[in-house]
Amino acid sequence: MFELTGKVALVTGGSRGIGRAIALAMAERGAHVVAAARGNNADGTVEAIRAAGGSATAVTADVNDAASVEAMLATALAVNGRLDILVNNAGVARDQLMLRMKRADWDDVLATNLTAAFTIVQAVLKPMIRQRGGRIISIGSVVGQMGNAGQANYAASKAGLVGFSKAIAREVASRQITVNVVAPGLIATDMTQALTDKAQGDWSAQIPLGRIGTPEDVAAAVCFLASDEASYITGQVLAVNGGMYT
Repeated sequence: MFELTGKVALVTGGSRGIGRAIALAMAERGAHVVAAARGNNADGTVEAIRAAGGSATAVTADVNDAASVEAMLATALAVNGRLDILVNNAGVARDQLMLRMKRADWDDVLATNLTAAFTIVQAVLKPMIRQRGGRIISIGSVVGQMGNAGQANYAASKAGLVGFSKAIAREVASRQITVNVVAPGLIATDMTQALTDKAQGDWSAQIPLGRIGTPEDVAAAVCFLASDEASYITGQVLAVNGGMYT
């Protein structure tokens, strides 16, 4: 189920956390994964995929630089001349209360989390339209749906991804390209591990399923949307939040 054999998948922010889990899960299902990250940070992900018998390529990319995005796409297309799946996962957070938030913190988060998605999607749509098919999946956040104090910039960027994806979904549906968002809740990543035990307990108390999610929970949802089984799903937001927000 949710087989991706023979597909080429480009995963941005593929060096750690959710992006790494997505890359590993897609490779396990048979996709050739192009893991993109700054510097050589995606090398570890690719090594893990190959050690497990999968196929992957690491690429250095800055999602805020158009030339870097084009080079990243060229690397993906060099695999077998097509790109089947894009996962927009790269993102940053610069949390601060609104009255203290600097304009630079706003600009940086919107540029990386939203404007970069525009640049990447615009680039990948050209080959996907030519091949008459593709999957575009962006990683949103429960914060983009419910808001959170101290994250006005992050919430705005993730909410923007939803509107952006819904609009593009309507534009390219006739070419059999689906565009969806996966919106994780509180997930066990480097950021949540930095929280105190009390803070983690307070967050868990707000989650009906009673636990913090894992990167693998998110990866499973992404693999579903990337698969043939999800071919009739587009313009949707799939929440992976344990019931934290419904």
